[in-house]
Amino acid sequence: MFANNSISICVSDEDSDDLGRMRARVRRKRKKPWNRVKNEFARRVIRKLAKYWMFLVFVPAAGLLIFETSRIGGKPRLVANSGLSFLKEPIRANSELGTVNKTTLEQKSEGNLNRLDPTTRVVGGVRQRCLKLLPREELDRLDIPLDEDSSGPVNKVLYISESDTPSVGGNSTLSQWRREVIRLFTGNQTLDQRDNSFEVNETTIVHCGFYSENGGFKISDEDKNHMQACKVVVSTCAFGGGDDLYQPIGMSEASLQKVCYVAFWDEVTLSAQELVGSRIGDDGFIGKWRVVVVKDLPFADQRLNGKVPKMLIHRLFPQAKYSIWVDSKSQFRRDPLGVLEALLWRSNSVLAISEHGARSSIYDEAKAVVKKNKATPEEVEVQLNQYLIDGLPEDKRFNGKKALAEASVIVRKHTPLTNLFMCLWFNEVVRFTSRDQLSFPYVLWRLKALRNINMFPVCTRKDLVNSMGHIRKAKPLKS
Repeated sequence: MFANNSISICVSDEDSDDLGRMRARVRRKRKKPWNRVKNEFARRVIRKLAKYWMFLVFVPAAGLLIFETSRIGGKPRLVANSGLSFLKEPIRANSELGTVNKTTLEQKSEGNLNRLDPTTRVVGGVRQRCLKLLPREELDRLDIPLDEDSSGPVNKVLYISESDTPSVGGNSTLSQWRREVIRLFTGNQTLDQRDNSFEVNETTIVHCGFYSENGGFKISDEDKNHMQACKVVVSTCAFGGGDDLYQPIGMSEASLQKVCYVAFWDEVTLSAQELVGSRIGDDGFIGKWRVVVVKDLPFADQRLNGKVPKMLIHRLFPQAKYSIWVDSKSQFRRDPLGVLEALLWRSNSVLAISEHGARSSIYDEAKAVVKKNKATPEEVEVQLNQYLIDGLPEDKRFNGKKALAEASVIVRKHTPLTNLFMCLWFNEVVRFTSRDQLSFPYVLWRLKALRNINMFPVCTRKDLVNSMGHIRKAKPLKS
């Protein structure tokens, strides 16, 4: 049926030969010698690439790997005879630590500063707010429950102290003085005393810093009087000039009247902040923060000095019933009384702390600490070996939640049991490494009496604060 629609053209043999010669002549005229060379060369290159492509890819990659390994420092260091073979990591030079891209941090800070938008997540197909605070009108009516908790397993905590004073003779060096200050501040806790401190009794005796008046961390009488009057405290600290001071936002009228905001600085931070125009007023305040300048810090490691207001807030504020700790790299952006209601009172908890965002196990965290040069392999080896001897299981869960905490925000009620917990945690940090994430699961496991803990998810922590990041590297205290 298609035959009638087709078109055929007949060409004679003679015409066909003439046409073929003409086409050949046309083709010969269009071709150039360099085109033939070029096409032949391209075909050869393609054949060679197809044959040796694996060699061309992997040899440069191997060379780059060898170069990077030699640049970092050669062979990785091993932790010998520990049984903790995962603690082998290349150690970078100190000059490479703490490098900060200032432009990136400034852009990040400007983008996060003073943000009040809620953090949300999807639960069961429905997007919900991570931190469910009461409505504003109810927040303004919140009051502080100051009931005494006398029904717990620990009713009283006594802190070990001594009257020894350091000898400052003409032959004493600064380093000897510094070691004596540390001893007076923390005490010489033996392993037997450490074991006994985890025993829960109605009256418990424990080392807990502030060993004597000569032990360091000096605060003026004027600041002490202010701190004595605080019932609820939001606190932070910046030692070594590492971070700026971010004003808290999102408070209710009730919180503005009933909550103390206290920031602890050392003299290095005071000088650094004055250089950028941040000066303490005649009333002792910068904005909402009462700035307390501490003298005679006990540790050369500024990270350890920062653990004093972080973990021993009950010793600094003996009259306080509740506290909220916020790391200096963050801006607190929620109503404090509302946070206490949401994270403690609503769930009948005495301690609230955020889960770790990246890891679940203390042993995984140990690898990360060594890899990031936050502690030496030898320090971590000693700590984990002791925990293995003590029988710490490799358990990643606590009451169905992560046992590993992030610890940049800590919300707690000051009860004898939580005070004991914080003292024990502080003692582990002083004895081993300043990485408090490593010791938190251990203390939680040893102090079995403390159970009503709220391990809140990472998204709740993100709703509590605007993360600003560390602005500059903190200067170590000279010893």
